[in-house]
Amino acid sequence: MAILAAAGIALLLSLAIWQVQRLAWKTDLIERVESRVTAEAVPAPQPAQWAKVTRQNDEYRRVTVTGRFLNDHTVLTQAVSDLGGGFWVMTPLETANGTYLINRGFVLPEERDSYSRPEGEQTVTGLLRITEPGGGFLRSNDPAEGRWYSRDVAAIAAQQGLENVAPFFIDTERSDGGAPVGGLTVISFNNNHLSYALTWLALALGLAAAAAYVGWHEWRLRRG
Repeated sequence: MAILAAAGIALLLSLAIWQVQRLAWKTDLIERVESRVTAEAVPAPQPAQWAKVTRQNDEYRRVTVTGRFLNDHTVLTQAVSDLGGGFWVMTPLETANGTYLINRGFVLPEERDSYSRPEGEQTVTGLLRITEPGGGFLRSNDPAEGRWYSRDVAAIAAQQGLENVAPFFIDTERSDGGAPVGGLTVISFNNNHLSYALTWLALALGLAAAAAYVGWHEWRLRRG
């Protein structure tokens, strides 16, 4: 029993320590993301840098890029935002060096045919986002039927016949008005690691106290 109790206490303490480590990692992540979101926009990564873009180092970084929208290659992906259910307007932006998939913002179902379609050279500022392969809403993307449930950059580019496309997309910032509505990126991280660590620590202390009580009770019985 003593060996089992010691093993249980060791396991619970290791889980508590692991959650403390996760807390430090999550806190650092939140601080890094907040600093990126509020920083001055920098030029979007160029093709030579695309392979080095990672979620840890680059997601939510404010970037800017100038080019021409390929409105005929727009894809609508199903979305739920603060405005309700509808679609993200994903339009390729062609530049001199490559093409970037831009999330121009959100439209309601009744706006899917009437949203603005800018012509000519446009400068886009927004947050760099990592591609979302596969699908969403418990459904897989169906490129052949034009049904999109996630912003899968590679699949969208292939279905639209686009080449030299950045492996990430850019969420535009909020526009002056009209559809699509930009600036609806949700930046939220669950950070319950401290409560988890305290829970595991409390269980370890409880088990240690119970083991100590049983040991003391057995010692008294043997003395008697």
